Amino acid sequence: MNIPYTVEVRPDTGLANGKLGIWLFLASEVMLFGALFSSYIILRTGSIHWPQGELNVWLGMVNTFILIGSSVTMVMAWASLKLNDWGKHRLYLILTFALAGIFLVNKYIEYADHITRGEYPSHSTFVAMYFTLTGLHGLHILGGMVVMAYFIGPGKKMYQTNREQFVNRIEYTGLYWHFVDLVWIFLFPVLYLL
Repeated sequence: MNIPYTVEVRPDTGLANGKLGIWLFLASEVMLFGALFSSYIILRTGSIHWPQGELNVWLGMVNTFILIGSSVTMVMAWASLKLNDWGKHRLYLILTFALAGIFLVNKYIEYADHITRGEYPSHSTFVAMYFTLTGLHGLHILGGMVVMAYFIGPGKKMYQTNREQFVNRIEYTGLYWHFVDLVWIFLFPVLYLL
């Protein structure tokens, strides 16, 4: 059975196929990160002596603002498409991509500092969980950047041939991006502040 791409809302689900698909995917991602957050909490609360590592709170806070800003630019990219302003859409999508890149550069700086101090994942339970949670989050950032790069580059041809489908795909990319940002909103206080 082949389920075609549709822009229209399906009467049986109340959603377009793409939106239903992205919501199902995000539900699986919630389970993945939920399991990791739960593991962290169980390990931390069950530990007699929790080996807290030193994290750069200021860099983590800067990254938080960068990702919040990237969520705003992602919404603006989609809204610009809805207003038929390709130029603004492209500018906002490139800004979102650039902010994601800055986030990853900051994360690289932070990782390099840990490795310089000899803090590998085998160093302690905290450092292992830190690298696992932030590393997986970083891979999700990278995945979002790949999708954005596609729409900035070769995928832009779809805008001329099937405008509604392109707008919907940017909307679904935005839903994914907001999820990635939301994960960081939870990661930052749990790892850096508590």
